[in-house]
Amino acid sequence: MKNVGRRRGSRPEASADVSTDTPADAADKAPRLPKRQCAVLIGFCGTGCAGMQIQPDVRTIEGVLFDAFVRAGAVSADNADDPTKVGLGRAARTDAGVHAAGNVVSLKLITQIPGVPDVVAAVNDLLPPEIRVWSITRVQNSFNARTSCDSRKYTYFFPSYLLIPPKPGSGLYETFRRQAVPSSSSSITTSTDTVHPFWEEASPGSSKEDDLRRKRRWRVGPEAVERLRETAKKFEATRNYHNFTVGREFSDRSAQRHMKKIEVADPAVYGDTEWISVLFHGQSFMLHQRKMVAALVLCCRTGAPPQTIDELYGPRPIFIPKMPSLGLLLEHPIFDSYNRRVDGANANTRLAPADADFRPPIDFAPHADAIGAFKEAQIYARMRDIEDRGGVFDAWIRSVDAYAGDDLLYLNPKGIVPAAAVLKKGERRKNPFREKRRFDTTDFAAAGRIEVEADAEDAEEEEVEGVAAMDKAALADMEG
Repeated sequence: MKNVGRRRGSRPEASADVSTDTPADAADKAPRLPKRQCAVLIGFCGTGCAGMQIQPDVRTIEGVLFDAFVRAGAVSADNADDPTKVGLGRAARTDAGVHAAGNVVSLKLITQIPGVPDVVAAVNDLLPPEIRVWSITRVQNSFNARTSCDSRKYTYFFPSYLLIPPKPGSGLYETFRRQAVPSSSSSITTSTDTVHPFWEEASPGSSKEDDLRRKRRWRVGPEAVERLRETAKKFEATRNYHNFTVGREFSDRSAQRHMKKIEVADPAVYGDTEWISVLFHGQSFMLHQRKMVAALVLCCRTGAPPQTIDELYGPRPIFIPKMPSLGLLLEHPIFDSYNRRVDGANANTRLAPADADFRPPIDFAPHADAIGAFKEAQIYARMRDIEDRGGVFDAWIRSVDAYAGDDLLYLNPKGIVPAAAVLKKGERRKNPFREKRRFDTTDFAAAGRIEVEADAEDAEEEEVEGVAAMDKAALADMEG
């Protein structure tokens, strides 16, 4: 189902707590039904959608969800042409293909629909299985899913074989090897004297297919996991993330973000492949947060020390590639401040859940079993299947290792950023790293072998060019 572009209506929206509308299939003179401010708890697999937020003429999560509300009668025909009439908003915006076990949208809904005893069940019957409504919660009039949200949790999953160092002879390996040779013009030393045991055991001239079969059997050691955890701690607290997004300068106050906690789980094996998950709990996240995971993985696999992450917070512009979209999952947004406020209001006025003015907290915990089953069936199983059939993460790391320019020279044992790795505004670099659009998608064939090898035509333009014309308000709307 594809949502189409919606025009804005001219009919003013009522400002009262309870406004009224007719159901979608009612006659013009039918009694108007009250609509109320609600928080809708949802989960979705983002495959096949162009992101969370409604956009004209493309399939999005909100577009499919809004159409289901209209068809169920929870949004009236008068408001069906424009979601802004009912104040549609979201707690966290997700990019194309990114999944969410939990997210919250806020809007005014008709919650008492004649002939519909269970609105949640009715809406879910109209939704595809990869988009689910967990509950619909009455909220205070002032509630806004984005501004009322205190923090958000995301998890990124990746195969542990990404921590194997670059293959000897690859572009990145040779670049580091050349930098290890002392010269009067360079103080960088990178150790490539020893070859990682994984590559020592490889057959001479091994193919990428042979390498991938061995990578999937490889298991990360406890020392490498502890190194990953130590480096991940560098993301905690308030930092300047201008290098981890696009369109932001070091001096831009909005580049400051606070990460509450970063957790690296113990590796787990599924099928032949060992996976690692990293949980990011932050107040808010900038566009292209996958760069955070890339910096973490690349530092650990190249021997760069944890303090390299500190260097990336500094004023000098540095290029950080994005990890594939395939591994990113929004766990859920958190509304602690709002929940404390409604709990206090309920207690002060001695309201019981059956009272009309009672406002329950926004909580995903009661849906934990359903969410867990959904994650396994619609998200994890698809993620692992795509990796098994296409080696998406292997193709990505080989595209990184093929690079032989200067943009990644900050990945060195001293943890310092050489001048050659610093980007200069308005200056075109001799050999810039070109990211591949193919790794920004999770929409792959449902069966058969997946071909993810990217050619020259798949290369993206340099990131700064892609957002040069985007104003700060538009950029902020893409963050969450």
